[in-house]
Amino acid sequence: MALFSTGPIDNSPILGVRQTQIVTVKVVNRDSLNPYNLVIQGFLLNGSRSMYVNEMINLAPNQVLTRNYFADLDAFAFEFTTLEVVEAEVGISVWGKQASGELVDSHRIVAWEKHVGII
Repeated sequence: MALFSTGPIDNSPILGVRQTQIVTVKVVNRDSLNPYNLVIQGFLLNGSRSMYVNEMINLAPNQVLTRNYFADLDAFAFEFTTLEVVEAEVGISVWGKQASGELVDSHRIVAWEKHVGII
């Protein structure tokens, strides 16, 4: 198993508007033979940690997956857990976006290419 985390992301309003309203998660399975299972969890951080996204997905060999999640929150975090040892075959990136779809540079986390934490 491997655990990947964005860590806390501050999305406090600026002039009454939060920078990010949507989080786009892109996942790629670069393994040409093996599928992988991945759990995506999103958390609202408002003095306590409350899960608001909990999705288990199966990545077929060579599959690229895109998911969009609500993120018009003051603070949030996402965690990704693989159910198998992935040997750096899974790449994950997280992209903060405005309601218009424009990217928010400060809320962009590029693909994890290696294990961040192995359980």
